[in-house]
Amino acid sequence: MTWLTAASTGVTPESTQQAIGYPTLFLLVFLGALVPVVPTGALVSSAAVVAFHQSLPFALLFVFVTASLAAFLGDIALYWLGRRGMGSKNGSRWLEAIRSRAPEERLAQAQGKLAEHGVSVLVLSRLVPAGRIPVMLACLMAKWPLRRFVRGNAPACLAWAVTYQVIGILGGSLFEEPWEGVVAAVALTVVISAAPSVWKRVRAAK
Repeated sequence: MTWLTAASTGVTPESTQQAIGYPTLFLLVFLGALVPVVPTGALVSSAAVVAFHQSLPFALLFVFVTASLAAFLGDIALYWLGRRGMGSKNGSRWLEAIRSRAPEERLAQAQGKLAEHGVSVLVLSRLVPAGRIPVMLACLMAKWPLRRFVRGNAPACLAWAVTYQVIGILGGSLFEEPWEGVVAAVALTVVISAAPSVWKRVRAAK
């Protein structure tokens, strides 16, 4: 991966890293929004670590803009595909993919919170691990128009990008070598993502 390679070797010119890194970050985050198996949070944190150690101005700003825009466009594309599937007799593979990643219990919770709090739930769903897809499906089932989803999703993507970029900055500030910060940032994002599931299993075991 571009950032990991650049962080470990330290020989790639910063301008070249940016020319390759930002399009790569955009593509991976966009695809991660469409196919929710790519660890996009870890990608953003890793990119933020490398940007933190660069001397070029506005590197962190470029990471933020790239990540938030890619996440926003990816979410919009997935929601649009989901709406098409809802209106089709046979559905669609995208709608089926959304449903397969939204357990009934999580979906019921998302529907209840959406009915009670509205658009603000979208912001929280982007910050809670595995929370985005159930809320998106709840919006689809509530027949939200695309425009309403866009209004709620924009601040959600901005908050998400800021959160994972801060994780990357913290990781980058703790270590002198960029690769060490990348490892720390990735480890932290994995722990954050796994924490809700672990806590749920611990409570169930009691």
